[in-house]
Formats: sequence, C-alpha cells, structure tokens
Amino acid sequence: MSQKQVVFKKISKDKSVGVYMGRRDFVDRVDSVDPVDGVLLVDPEQLKGKKAYVTLSCVFRYGRDDTDVLGISFKREIYMTTRQIYPPLQDKEQGILTKIQDKLLRKLGDNAYPFFFEFPDNLPCSVGIQPSPKQASKYCAVEFEVKAFCAESQNAKVRKRSTVCLTIRKVQYAPESPGPAPCVQTTRDFLMSDKPLHMEANLQKQSYYHGEPINVTVKIRNDSNKNVRNIIVSVEQIANVVLYSNDSYNETVAIEDSGDSVDAGAKLDKVYTLLPLMANNRKKHGIALDGKLKHEDTNLASTSIIKEGVLKEVLGIMVSYRIVVKLIVGGIMGSSEVGVELPFQLMHPKPDAVRESELEDEVVFEEFKRTYLKGTAEEEDEGNVSPAEN
Repeated sequence: MSQKQVVFKKISKDKSVGVYMGRRDFVDRVDSVDPVDGVLLVDPEQLKGKKAYVTLSCVFRYGRDDTDVLGISFKREIYMTTRQIYPPLQDKEQGILTKIQDKLLRKLGDNAYPFFFEFPDNLPCSVGIQPSPKQASKYCAVEFEVKAFCAESQNAKVRKRSTVCLTIRKVQYAPESPGPAPCVQTTRDFLMSDKPLHMEANLQKQSYYHGEPINVTVKIRNDSNKNVRNIIVSVEQIANVVLYSNDSYNETVAIEDSGDSVDAGAKLDKVYTLLPLMANNRKKHGIALDGKLKHEDTNLASTSIIKEGVLKEVLGIMVSYRIVVKLIVGGIMGSSEVGVELPFQLMHPKPDAVRESELEDEVVFEEFKRTYLKGTAEEEDEGNVSPAEN
C-alpha cells in the first residue's frame, strides 16, 4: 500500500509568507548532512513590494529571550545564513529541485518558490538540558530554526506578524558499522587477604537504540576473604556544555540495585537488564534531551559522534553514556567499593527508507508543530500555525 506524502506547513499571521517542508528532522551522517529543503509561498498583495527571505540558524541558548542571566540574555548564534527567495534571484526553471519541492510547486502554483540550505559539517546536533520545574527559565539548548519573513531589505526591522519560525532538529543515527562490544575487567587486592577479588563486565554490542533493553553480563570470582554485600548496575548520561564553559551534568538514567551478594570464595555469573527511558526520568533535572520535555517525541539525547578534525568547542553540548558496575564490599573497617565503567552509544536506529515510488502523488498538509503531552499548554512561540488542509 502506498504511503501519502506528508508536508508540514506554517503561515504568518498576516498571510504574507508561508513555509512548506516535507520533514522536521534532518540526519547528520557524520560525513554528510541532509540538506534543508522546502517551499516558500508568498502573497504579493500582502507583501506590498517587500522582499521575502528565509533564514537557517543554529543557536546556543541559555534561558529564555525575556530572561537575563547576570544581567545579560545569553544567546549565541553558532551559524546563520539568509537567502532572498522572492523576488527570486534566478529563474525557478533553472534550479535543481528535490522531488518534494517539485510536487509542492505544481500544487501551490505560481507564487511558490523553492529554498535550499546545506549544513556546514561542523555544527552540533539538537540537544537540550532539562531544567528543574523551579528553574524553567534556565533551559540550556542547541536549537535549529528555519525563519521566513518579509521586509524592505534583509537587515530592515521585521514585523512579527510577517514572520514565521519553525524549529527543526538535526539528529544522528546509530552507525551501520559499530565498534567492538565493550568489555572490562578489574582485580582488587585487600589488606589481610591473600587472594584478590576479580570482576569482569561486558555488553553484547557497542550501540543500543532508544527503548532497547541493555543486558550487562557481570562475572565475579571472589577469591578474597571479603564478602560482596551488594551489586549496583546503572546507566549514566554525561552531558558536557563545551561552548561557553566546562559545565558537566552526570545523571543516572537507569539503575538496578540488585541486593545480590557474593561470599568469600564464591563466584557469580549473572546478566542484569537496564532500560534507560525518558519516561522514567521526566522529573529529573540535568538530563540531556533531543528536544523539549513537553513534546511526546522527545527522548534522551543521543550519543554525540564527532567528525574527525572538528573542534569540540563549537559543538555546544556533548553527550555520552556509560554502564557503571559497582560492588559494595564489606570489611572490618567499613565498606569499600569496586567499580568498572563500560562506555556505549545510545542512538536512534536508522529508519527504513521509503522509496519515492511508494509515495502517493497526493500531498497531505499538517500543522508544523510537534505533538504535545496531554495536559500541557501550547507555547506562544508555536503560534501562527495555519489550520491543516484536507
């Protein structure tokens, strides 16, 4: 059965400009990034001789625009490029169109014009640090935005009613050829014990998908005269804000406090299963997300994969994950800990590609906004959304 081609649209309040795009997420494959393509629909009567522009920007934001941090609203443009779309600077027939642009131009008529942007190869992916409920104004994020507006010139003052803003995401998928499965081992000697304690931990693979259980195999050979009183296995997310400081957020996003013990001279070989999910960390401060918490399609941020030669300092927020296996060992002088760490990748699976031939010619328009959680209000900056067409 053929699939319908979904197109997202958003129109300015004064109806002067409207943006139509076939997707909201754009994939960074490390060696290349999906281009941002769409169509701008203009109303010449509403423009009244003004020009129409489209901007692609990447912004690092700390706090909201109306909130000052130490007296200064912190917002840094990592990248911005603006192009005049109307009047067009070249004949539409001379440009190279994507297939969705070609469909939209035929459907929307003579007042529709294509736009096309390519991402530089050194931009970060979309990620945000979730603030606590009492610090909602301190949202820290790397965000991408497509903005269309009409004005006398590119640098002229722009009326909000003549502007439409669309937040898009730049995401990464798990590599098709992941590295070796992580494995680590350690040996601990104790005072007043002739023999040591040996522990080995391993994963089945290097990369895991969001929502996929993670099996951690733990093997313990306790030749010492100490008793292991507990085994705690956890998933830790590390988010380093590298753009403006060395802030680091280290949060446990899944944990198994097993209560398992290993007596002196005994062995243990057991598999522990962990499931790091956004749903289990919704109220936690400091976790990194792929988007804002209120959106239903938000999940824990994916592991950051860096192209060789790109400076980390321009990548905004770097995210990584590790499994921590911790043994609580009893002793006469009190308990001690023996631990190991297993770094791994948590990412999106590459979706099945839909062949262009499987898409119907019919285009279905939807509002350009993400699905909200039940019981939450729609943000004002998500306004100006035109009703969906049938």
